Amino acid sequence: MKRHFRIVVGAAVGLTLTPAPLPALSRGAQPLAAPLILAQAQLPEEEELLLRKKGKGAKRDEQRTPRAERPAQRERAERPAAREREAVKRRTAEPEAAITEERLKRRKDREAVKRRAAEPESAITEERQKRRKDREAVKRRAAESEPAITEERLKRRKEREAARQRAAEPEPAITEERLKRRKEREAAMRRPENAARLFDSAKEKPVRRKPGGAGPDQPAAQARAERLPESDAAAQARASTDPVQIGSVISEEGRRIERPRKERPEVPEGAELVREVNNRFIFRTNNTYFIERPREERFIIDAREVYYEELPRSRQREVVVRPDGTRIVTIRNRWGDVVRRLKILPDDREIVLVYVEDDYYDEVLEWRDPGLDLPPLDLDIPVRDYILDAEWVEDPEDYYTFLDQPPVEQVERTYSLDEVRRSARIRDKVRRIDLDIINFEFGSAQIPESEIGKLEGVAEAMQRLLKENPGETFLIEGHTDAVGAEVANLALSDQRAEAVATALTNVFDIAPENMETQGYGEQYLKVETQERERENRRVAIRRITPLVAPVASSE
Repeated sequence: MKRHFRIVVGAAVGLTLTPAPLPALSRGAQPLAAPLILAQAQLPEEEELLLRKKGKGAKRDEQRTPRAERPAQRERAERPAAREREAVKRRTAEPEAAITEERLKRRKDREAVKRRAAEPESAITEERQKRRKDREAVKRRAAESEPAITEERLKRRKEREAARQRAAEPEPAITEERLKRRKEREAAMRRPENAARLFDSAKEKPVRRKPGGAGPDQPAAQARAERLPESDAAAQARASTDPVQIGSVISEEGRRIERPRKERPEVPEGAELVREVNNRFIFRTNNTYFIERPREERFIIDAREVYYEELPRSRQREVVVRPDGTRIVTIRNRWGDVVRRLKILPDDREIVLVYVEDDYYDEVLEWRDPGLDLPPLDLDIPVRDYILDAEWVEDPEDYYTFLDQPPVEQVERTYSLDEVRRSARIRDKVRRIDLDIINFEFGSAQIPESEIGKLEGVAEAMQRLLKENPGETFLIEGHTDAVGAEVANLALSDQRAEAVATALTNVFDIAPENMETQGYGEQYLKVETQERERENRRVAIRRITPLVAPVASSE
């Protein structure tokens, strides 16, 4: 009680001595005199007691920490992070097999990207730079639009690339199954009992030979010794090997005419014009029918310009100008026979395709088979080395190897295209590919789309030969079976040959001037039968370059 009384008295005295008014205390003011008076009024024991209480309160305040800072709360707050750390430790401790293949692949890709990004540009070798450029070029080509290439042509291109890759692969060991198939193929290639004669010249009707010419009874020992030349040049050893001078033919002035001759100005001796079918003339000569076209329409497709000129001695010159500037020049004599043909490239380089001496044709006044002066052909090689059946070809390389072979006997001189077309004996000098894999429907010249791909092997062989010698010339022959009229079959076979040549140009880019076509109807049957026979409805291909052009011109 004493202590309280003293406090009250001290407070009253302090208030009386303080100059500040009482309202100031109500506004939160803290006068300085009151604490001093109270402190003076306290005894030493009381001060010690107050100090002890103040120390205990500070200790309690120090022990009273926020709830978030307590150990239990802190432990609960740190539990998620601890669990995450534990999970990471467990994942790192798991074996590598637990990671799936896909995740491993992505990881490797990321590491490869990091390595490439870390490598300096100078560390990229020249080979890697080349591969990168190749990939970029492929992407650019893939991004470019090719409106001119149809889907079908793209498909065939992929098939050709796949065939090239297969051809580039090393040939595996010949298995027992392949040996068995080879024996079966060789057995099937043996000539059947009803097979026709081997040579086309032996299938023709007998004709009256020129007096003094070589006949069947003439000994053939000397001719046989001179056959089987090793090269085209060896086959032309008898002919002149002087370089062909064609400058005068190109520079020879002519008179421009509006259109070519539609008909022959005169029919040569020994020939009779029978009829005209689909812009084709059918003649009868040497007891046989022969079909002819006044000009090749395949040559002028997509041409930039075509013009015709009259030359001296009743000759005519046709010039076809391609979009790239290449010129195809053809000279025909008064009978319409092709005696000169050459290709002039944009750089004025001249490639001889057909060459015949003018003097020879100036003296000829009739159609005469030059093969009548030769003895019958006596072949000393196996039939499979002379006639290649496409049906039994397994390796496309066989087409190239076969077509690259020289003639089977000597070539006396260069012949015109028309002489080669008309003379079976002259055609027999070179080997033949029977494209019996192309199945023509009865009475049709259409090539089904499913059959066009079968031309790929022979087309690649022709492309390789043309790359080595742009002056190569191939003869494409069309044939029919013996059902139907002979004249109608003749026109049908000519259309079949032209259909194959057109497909080779449109699909496989074989230049049209390197191919000649001719239909023979039912004259040269492969199987002796008057019934329908698929093997007789066929197309054949020969490389006739050594027959129509000097080898010296290509060298």
